[in-house]
Amino acid sequence: MTVRTEPIPDGTGTPVPVARTLHWGRWVGAAAALAVAGWLAYLVVVNPRLDWSKVAEYLLDDRILAGVWVTIEISVVATVLGLVLGVLIAIMRLSYNPVLSGLAGGYIWFFRGTPVLVQLIFWYNLAYLFPELVLKIPFTMIGLKWDTNEVMTGFTSAMLGLGLNLAAYFAETVRAGIQAVDKGQTEAAYALGMTPGKRMRVIVLPQALRIIIPPTGNEFISMLKTTSLVYVVAGHDLMTNASQIYKANNLIMELLIVASLWYMLMTAVATYLQGRLERRFGSDAVRLVRGGGLAARVLPKAAA
Repeated sequence: MTVRTEPIPDGTGTPVPVARTLHWGRWVGAAAALAVAGWLAYLVVVNPRLDWSKVAEYLLDDRILAGVWVTIEISVVATVLGLVLGVLIAIMRLSYNPVLSGLAGGYIWFFRGTPVLVQLIFWYNLAYLFPELVLKIPFTMIGLKWDTNEVMTGFTSAMLGLGLNLAAYFAETVRAGIQAVDKGQTEAAYALGMTPGKRMRVIVLPQALRIIIPPTGNEFISMLKTTSLVYVVAGHDLMTNASQIYKANNLIMELLIVASLWYMLMTAVATYLQGRLERRFGSDAVRLVRGGGLAARVLPKAAA
């Protein structure tokens, strides 16, 4: 067996040869994996049925770029909606009020138990149940009325369907983050006379960020790809526009590659931003701004 030796000093300063074994199995396995990956890539790249010039042509097409922008809009709006509702539902879930806790549990069970695709189609066809949306003062004729078909566009349906579904998952993430905060800080806040709302706002939630942010970033990255389901409600997102183009010119594989490249680019950017957020909020001492720790700043002020 071939080895490579390197002299290293022992306790007396005398060089001692150290033999390093070459792991042939690792090299063989790596070579085999590279060969298979290269062979598959070669089959795709040189396939005569795949026109790469069309991929390059449509990569920066105006309809594709417009779809990319709509995909980002839907992802951001749905994530913000889901996070805000998720925080509220998590607080309700942790409430000592059995009605609030039960309603929050039912919401989580319902939206986690039904497929996202079903929810999207439901919201898009809401006009079958409610032809008009009415908002008025009870027992009066004062209010506003909208045509449901005009309100429930593809974008609105996507925002509600994805956002409400995401809120159920965020609620469990936020609940886990809140419960991970040391109970001693909660007791200290109560001892200082803080109300439950203020305690949650200035003590618990900021410290729960280091637990909440990583899965939140993962959910946003997942949301970027989940928006591809919006094509069933014609939401004018990336997948919708790509599918409309390939239905017209039959360049199915080329447009799917274009869409995939854009999804991978958006995912790469979101992953980078997630890493920055985790480094910002992931330290042991959770901080709202650069400087002293949160508890060190808030508790003395409350005591004063």
